Amino acid sequence: MIAPLGAMLTMIPPPRGPESSAIAVVSPDEIVAPTRPPRLGPRDVAVVINTTDPLSVAIGNYYVRARRIPANNVARVKFAFQRADVPEAEFVALKAAVERQIGPRIQAYALTWVRPYRVGCVSITYAFAVGDGEKFCSKGCSTTPLSPYFNTFTSRPFEDLHVRPTMSIAAVDFEHARALIDRGVSADGTTPLGTAYLLLTRDQARNVRSAEYPQVPLVTAGTPVHTEVVPDTSVGKHTDILFYFIGAASVPDLAGNRFLPGAMADHLTSFGGMLTDSPQMSSLRWLEAGATGSYGTVVEPCNFLGKFPNIAVAMSHYLTGETLLEAYWKSVAMPAQGLFIGEPLAAPFKPRAP
Repeated sequence: MIAPLGAMLTMIPPPRGPESSAIAVVSPDEIVAPTRPPRLGPRDVAVVINTTDPLSVAIGNYYVRARRIPANNVARVKFAFQRADVPEAEFVALKAAVERQIGPRIQAYALTWVRPYRVGCVSITYAFAVGDGEKFCSKGCSTTPLSPYFNTFTSRPFEDLHVRPTMSIAAVDFEHARALIDRGVSADGTTPLGTAYLLLTRDQARNVRSAEYPQVPLVTAGTPVHTEVVPDTSVGKHTDILFYFIGAASVPDLAGNRFLPGAMADHLTSFGGMLTDSPQMSSLRWLEAGATGSYGTVVEPCNFLGKFPNIAVAMSHYLTGETLLEAYWKSVAMPAQGLFIGEPLAAPFKPRAP
């Protein structure tokens, strides 16, 4: 893994977005009683099912029932799935077929497969969310486009930014997919007492995100989440994991831990997003160990911090009640090469209905 840090080693930028820039012209009534929902919900998400993949069909049908996704929010398409990559021209047609089946009010996508995970040089979650093609590729160790969705306030990303954040409900079998979905649903509104484990490793190239660790206690202050910095390659055996972030090619002893429903976990390395054929640890291992969401890159990103989740940004959005999909997507400044996986609508810190 090549290790230039680039220009992303900065403090968290202030949240930005249409609401923040327009606050001077918002009426008092809109401030007191906002008309927009505070987070994405089932009516905002389109579930995309590949009907040639029996596992995708099973995952999609189960998710629609579990999250009560409206029937007209389901897009069904057909494409070869026993491969890692979709050629760009084929993907353009695939995405057009999906868009013909959904309405303009759809704000996000939930994919229901583990393969393919890439479109040329970008992840399939980015291709669905923003676009595809060579213009998004990085040549060697260079940056990729900045996301307009990064660290924003908006809960209507397509309306405001023309971005549909996308997450894949990825699993190699239905049992793991069902367990993942059930964890996400059960997490909602639980306000769990848990720990954010931030690991310091001796892997100089992959440990760069530790520079963000001092910001995390500022985010967790006043919340039920405790922060623990661990100078090791694993946390050992714990039963209270809500966040787990590390820089490493692989992470040992995951099976000995218990992740709380809604847990977010990832490892900064080159190829975690190569879900089924990575020479390093696949991000799927986090979900199989009990996490509800993870992230990894599908091509060599170099270790630009902006290409990986900013820990404090992810946690700040999640702890204020946003969904896993929103919090994870808003934490990555340059997401073109990154794959988001998990249960999109998990929201452990959203207020319970009265």
